[in-house]
Amino acid sequence: MFQRFRAEYAPLRDAIPAGSTWRHERLVGVDGYLDFASEFAGATFGGGLYRVHDHASGAQASTLIAEAFPEYATRVCPFGYDWLGRQFAVDSGRTVAGQPQVLLLEPGTGEALEVPLSFAVFHDKELVEYAEAALATGFFDSWSGENGDSVPLRRDQCVGYRVPLFLGGQDVIENLEVSDLEVYWSICGQLRRRALNLPPGTVINGVTKR
Repeated sequence: MFQRFRAEYAPLRDAIPAGSTWRHERLVGVDGYLDFASEFAGATFGGGLYRVHDHASGAQASTLIAEAFPEYATRVCPFGYDWLGRQFAVDSGRTVAGQPQVLLLEPGTGEALEVPLSFAVFHDKELVEYAEAALATGFFDSWSGENGDSVPLRRDQCVGYRVPLFLGGQDVIENLEVSDLEVYWSICGQLRRRALNLPPGTVINGVTKR
């Protein structure tokens, strides 16, 4: 298990200290998770392209998800995150053959996207065969090509949208900036919750940063 992920991503692993395994009750029973985490907990790949949670970052991410996406707080547990700050989690509300499926939570779009794959298949197939779709690798290459001094990203950083897409921001490099991961999630979460309370059809003309 995870041979394909190891072959593809181990050469991209950044030289940072390993973390302790994130042992949340929703994760420890997932097929392959503990073996995977024993090798990759706290790992960063490709300068921040994909990162695996350790105990500290996993607990923080759970709190951030609960605040930004409260409707998923009791059913998901994050196991990794990407350069855009998007969290990948197992979703106990969706299972196939007893295994929770993956859920992608995007702070910049305010959306939660269902990925019909288990933890193991996500790593050994999705991230290997469909890395562009899963991690926006082409967008990362374009951004990092213009912002080489910001790579590698620290584990507490992400590349966030200056104006979130769900508030009319554009999905372009010019709308990106390196952000503190916790601050970015907190701001997007507050904006998302407020936007959800707006009447249908409300037009948001812009966002002013203070």
